[in-house]
Parts: sequence; structure tokens; C-alpha cells
Amino acid sequence: MVASAGPGRAAKTLRVSTGPGQHDRTCEDQPVTAGSRELNRPATVRLDVWLDVACLFKTRSEAQKACSGGKVDVNGNAAKPHRLVRVGDALAISRPMGRKQQVIIRAIAEQHLPKNEAKTLYEDRTPPPSPEEIEMRRLERIYRATLAPPRAPGKRERRALRALKGKD
Repeated sequence: MVASAGPGRAAKTLRVSTGPGQHDRTCEDQPVTAGSRELNRPATVRLDVWLDVACLFKTRSEAQKACSGGKVDVNGNAAKPHRLVRVGDALAISRPMGRKQQVIIRAIAEQHLPKNEAKTLYEDRTPPPSPEEIEMRRLERIYRATLAPPRAPGKRERRALRALKGKD
């Protein structure tokens, strides 16, 4: 493969050699930069795939559920998981406790990247939480920590329940 560009400049075409004695073909999908991880990036990608690759959701199935549940808006409209997104689209993602994460897509990728590279795929425009929201989150964490997790009754508790019910 040969990218035709001057030093420090983006190439407009990518020349791919198909083998000895065969003609070269060119791909003009998107400009190629010299330091890019992929030489030929797509112009669009599925929303659920992009959300997973950009590390905004842990898994693609989580991203699909969020999209299907109406928790993700693209350019102000509710989006399904199969919607194609492109550079410049604005996303609004509903998060717990009423927060909305505002994101603008800066780059497209189909395959997983290291997390620090994945963060370069978008620009997060979510306003910082207010002091009231921070205090509310702190109180919620304290409340959840004091609750005992539900568990199955032990041997003594089962015997006591049976005695109360009049069985045995």
C-alpha cells in the first residue's frame, strides 16, 4: 500500500497494489493521515457499535438496549441501534439520576481501540455536576451502603418461619 502525500499532509487517495503485473486501484473513502491507526476508515458506522467502541457503554448489547429503550438521541431525535452515525453528529445519552451526557462525534471507528484512543473519538460537552447533584449522589451512596442486601434465610430462620406458619 502506498499513500500519496507530502510530509505532514493528509493524502486524498490510497493506492493499493493488487499484485505483480496487475493494475493498481485507488480508494477515495476518506482522507488518510500518516499517523492514523487504520488507513481506510468508514464514513459511517452503526450507533450501537460506535457507542461500544468509544467506551460510552461497557458492551455493544448494553448500547443496543439503551438505544432501543429511547435513552440515546442523535441530533435531537430518538435513535435505534442500527442508525448510522457520522462525524459531527450530536448525541444525548440519558444517564442515571436524570443526568444527560452531551457528546459530539469527532471520529469514526468500527473496531475496539485502547481506552485513551477511544476518548479521542468524541468531545464530551456535558456540563459539570452542580454542588446539589454532588451532595445528592453522596447521600444516595450512603443510603445504599446502609441497606442490607437481601439473602436467603439461614437454618434457624427457616425453622422459626416454619414454626410461625404452624408447619412441622
